[in-house]
Amino acid sequence: MKVLAKRFIGSCAVVCAAVPFFAAPVAEASPADRPVKVQVNDELLQFPEVQPYIDEQGVMQVPLRVLSEKLGYQVSWAKQADAIVVTLLNKQQSILLITDQQQAIVNSKKISLESSPTVYQGNTYVPLRFITETFGSPIEWNDANQIAIVDVDNKSHKPAWIAPPPVVKAAAVAAPPAPSLTDQIVQTANAYMGVPYAWGGTTPRGFDCSGFVRYVFETKGIDLPRTSAEMHSSLSNSVTDLKVGDLVFFAAKTVNHVGIYLGNDQFISATTSRGVTVESLSSSYWSARYVGAKRVL
Repeated sequence: MKVLAKRFIGSCAVVCAAVPFFAAPVAEASPADRPVKVQVNDELLQFPEVQPYIDEQGVMQVPLRVLSEKLGYQVSWAKQADAIVVTLLNKQQSILLITDQQQAIVNSKKISLESSPTVYQGNTYVPLRFITETFGSPIEWNDANQIAIVDVDNKSHKPAWIAPPPVVKAAAVAAPPAPSLTDQIVQTANAYMGVPYAWGGTTPRGFDCSGFVRYVFETKGIDLPRTSAEMHSSLSNSVTDLKVGDLVFFAAKTVNHVGIYLGNDQFISATTSRGVTVESLSSSYWSARYVGAKRVL
């Protein structure tokens, strides 16, 4: 926490009170989106009309009426031509401020200001250094919590408000890629593991071999012939380098069984003995009957 004296971060400023009875402001300050707070000794000041902030030039702006009244000053305003005259009075001092004039009159003595008082939305602004030099109260700036602390009792004070820690947004997690059509075929086929065999069966209540293959591909919008022999004869893409999703065919004199290749020498099909199950192409039973594979996808 650094004591603000004449080198308080360039030129900081304090906002004066609202002037609701003036229809048009004399000058407009440009508020920035850097809010700050003000406390006197240990009390955090509340500003019902306008809030303190730091403007685009790094100048601190705070409503003076709340602060000056807290410091024991009576505040009054008057319009003089195109300017607004602000008077602050207490038992020791009479302070006169005029908008757009870069000086103040304190007990008949002229004091230069770092910036002239201006008006924004009916509120008058003066430099914070003016408070330090004229009111005789040192000011501390707490950067971590963005608070200007006016030490009226000339003692150092801790901030009466602690800024909440910044919200850390969790890194966006990329959605997993959608499974390929081949993967979807395999997932669908595996979902019917154990469905019993049914001669002529084409539904999950019971499948024969071609009814099972046709049903799985049909769920993905792919139409295949009804029987294994028709599938074998109608598909022209014979393959020897098997890929997942290929149809594998078996024969006893003529083609009479079909399954879906899963990779790693395995295929899934509806068998008369175990229903929908996974078998190995290299088993003695199936290798003796294997007649080739055809590609659908």
